Amino acid sequence: MIKFKPNFKSFQFKVTLALVASMLFIGGMSNFLIYKFSLDSQFNQLRDKIKMVARTAALMVDADLLARVPLSHEGANTEQYKVILEKLKKIKKANRPIRFIYTLAKTDQEGILQFVVDADPLMIGRGKDNLSALPGDKYNAARFPEMLRGFEGPSADTKLEVDQWGATLSGYAPILDIQGRTIAILGVDIAALDVFKVQNEILKRALFVLIIGIFFSIFLGIVFSRRITKPIEKIVAGTRHIAAGDLSYQVEISGNDEVAELGKNFNRMARSLYKSRRRMQNYIYRVIQSLIRIIEAKDSYTRGHSERVAEYAQKMGERWGLSVEKMELLHETAMLHDIGKLGIQENILNKKENLSQEEWELIKKHPVIGEDILRPIMLNPDLLSIVRGHHERFDGKGYPDKLSGDSINLFAQILSVIDAYDAMTSSRAYRAAFTKEQAIEELKRNKGTQFNPRIVEVFVKILEEEK
Repeated sequence: MIKFKPNFKSFQFKVTLALVASMLFIGGMSNFLIYKFSLDSQFNQLRDKIKMVARTAALMVDADLLARVPLSHEGANTEQYKVILEKLKKIKKANRPIRFIYTLAKTDQEGILQFVVDADPLMIGRGKDNLSALPGDKYNAARFPEMLRGFEGPSADTKLEVDQWGATLSGYAPILDIQGRTIAILGVDIAALDVFKVQNEILKRALFVLIIGIFFSIFLGIVFSRRITKPIEKIVAGTRHIAAGDLSYQVEISGNDEVAELGKNFNRMARSLYKSRRRMQNYIYRVIQSLIRIIEAKDSYTRGHSERVAEYAQKMGERWGLSVEKMELLHETAMLHDIGKLGIQENILNKKENLSQEEWELIKKHPVIGEDILRPIMLNPDLLSIVRGHHERFDGKGYPDKLSGDSINLFAQILSVIDAYDAMTSSRAYRAAFTKEQAIEELKRNKGTQFNPRIVEVFVKILEEEK
């Protein structure tokens, strides 16, 4: 009888052992890394989702009504409290993962907050004694920096937090009044058990991948991780666009899962913010137009100047082949370019005699004054650059920054030509109006010095085509 005795010293056995050990090590490490990465991704996704829920819920709360809730236990009997309470209950009902939802306001003590309205003020179902969340009840938030950051913007806990209310993962968002001031924060809690369920589900998936086999663990891990992180990366990219002011940006996420729903909610939020900003800008634009008309009403010689400049700017935009958005920007800026004259004394603007050097220096400040007036209310940096630069010269001898050539905003160069033409063909207190032909000759004479030659050529063609 021949007995098999494995040769543990053979090269074949050592290679086999090394390959098996390597595959086991790679498979085990890959599975562990995939599990850890998936856990972090799911947790961050959960944080993003709870922040989004908190922010959306905060927008649904009437800030002025909340501010009128008395911060004492008697406040729970007021009509304001009851209205806010019903709103919070509806939000909680519409978002099943939410266990608790509440509002907190600051106190005079640093790190100490106080409840305003809580959807569960008497701790029903929380399993705690002698705790309540009635108006005015204090809460020590010193250990929870994300809660305190909620007064500045949406935030969420970076880990499960444990306090007298239990273990939860919480998200927070500021509740803003009509002036944009934070009067309180809205918090939403997900119980630790729900978070553990998410973590357990990830663990089961990791074990399943491990059971299938070492050879497929790396492949499946990459596919699984990319499936999770790619949509999140898109949403993160979207938040960067929103933070940079691009409110028209939309993320593209397909599917019907929670991540896809988060993407759809993000797109709806971006569209809503974009529409709100456009409405606000249109309102501000109309107000500023009224101010421009006030300026021109003081001077019969320049009445209608902004409208004429804007009309020519529209024609230049069409001839230049600008997009609808760029043409709109050029037209709006043409209407607003002289807003800075609000800061110039009327007797200087209408002076018939030659201006003194001091008076001329004041006049030259109106582009900067216009930029300063518009900066707090206009989000478009191009518009501010055009208003500031519409008196720069192509040769660098203009004002206020003595820019030259292509360093001057293109639209500012266009307005410079149109503005000069309308000024020349309009009567002034100190001179008569130029004829159209005289003004055209003056534009041509200043090509390459005061004006961009190409812009002058296009504008002159427009003028010559007019009847």
